Amino acid sequence: MERLLIVAALTAVIHFINTLAYAMRISGVRTRRLATGLSIYNVIFLVASTANTIQAPILASIVEIVIKTGQTQAGVRVTDAQLINSAAYQALLVSLSQNIRFVILAATVGTVIAAALIPVFVNIFNRAIFSFEETGSVPRMLGSIIISPRRFMRTGGQIDQPGKKSFKIAPKKKVAIPKTFLFLNIIVTGVYTTGVLSAIYAGALFPNFRSTAALLSAVVNGVATILSATVVEPTAAAITDQAMQGERGEEDVKQMVMYLALTRILGTALAQLIFVPAAYLVKYAASLLV
Repeated sequence: MERLLIVAALTAVIHFINTLAYAMRISGVRTRRLATGLSIYNVIFLVASTANTIQAPILASIVEIVIKTGQTQAGVRVTDAQLINSAAYQALLVSLSQNIRFVILAATVGTVIAAALIPVFVNIFNRAIFSFEETGSVPRMLGSIIISPRRFMRTGGQIDQPGKKSFKIAPKKKVAIPKTFLFLNIIVTGVYTTGVLSAIYAGALFPNFRSTAALLSAVVNGVATILSATVVEPTAAAITDQAMQGERGEEDVKQMVMYLALTRILGTALAQLIFVPAAYLVKYAASLLV
């Protein structure tokens, strides 16, 4: 249970940080320092990357325990088909799938919390950008925040900080951004959320070749990455650049961020629906390779 809670917590952190990337786009537009803002965000993103490298092995160890428990209960050496079809192992698979769905729920919770805190983090990122300009390096900026948090909170006073009301108004305006890329963001988030989880669960469905199934998660996430890199990110970048150049209003960027956060939440919900089908798809792909 402790391992499951650790995985769930790390998953929530990963999705929390990834969702906050949207807040940095607003900060970049308001401060006219988008490149600086994104470079600072990359430092924060390293935390998510580290959490991701820890999460997968722990979850894989949970699957290993399930497989070994099933083999122990069988009492004798059995084939994959015999193990999977046994009532005891089926019960273990049901419990494992419920645990993984709990992890996906943690992804939704982390995304919802981040979406609610976007206005707060826009203000924090605004200050971080100006603090970076004063100190000249990220380590010095972090050091100044630790040593003098009050000074950091006064930084960036030269620009108007967006209030929560401005974010409530943005979604009420007529949608001025492409709807297709919002829909694709749901798909991308759903696949990204369940990619590693489905691949690891596929390993439990295909015990003797679980390493092959787990490594196929890169293929699953690769599809999501391609969609994101070719459709979602370029459109979001174009809208942000247009706002920087005065071709769009800042409200369009806020509206985009709000809808991207909402579609990201819907994407994590979609992951609950495609989790098992994706696992069987990975299992099938693994069977073709062995």
